[in-house]
Amino acid sequence: MGSSQKRAIQNYRSRLSERGLARFEVLARDADRDLIRSLARRLAEDGPEASRLRAAVSQTIGGEPPKKGGILAALRRSPLVGADLDLVRVREEGRDIEI
Repeated sequence: MGSSQKRAIQNYRSRLSERGLARFEVLARDADRDLIRSLARRLAEDGPEASRLRAAVSQTIGGEPPKKGGILAALRRSPLVGADLDLVRVREEGRDIEI
């Protein structure tokens, strides 16, 4: 490889690092190529969707237990909050069965 090519690669990598990105090689199955590329593209955007995706992948790969209060937080985000639903059940004793 010539010195101009090395310099071009070095300049490209320095521009990537200024943006907070790094180029690296990944070994995977050929069938997963599109999946890994789309995952990397979404993570590089670094928006709220990337944060959620990063957390989900980290939790799945790392095997960490989910944080406590996840169900409560999901219920609080529900569109039914404040809908004044009547959730009272009628209490029935059941039926008589002869044994």
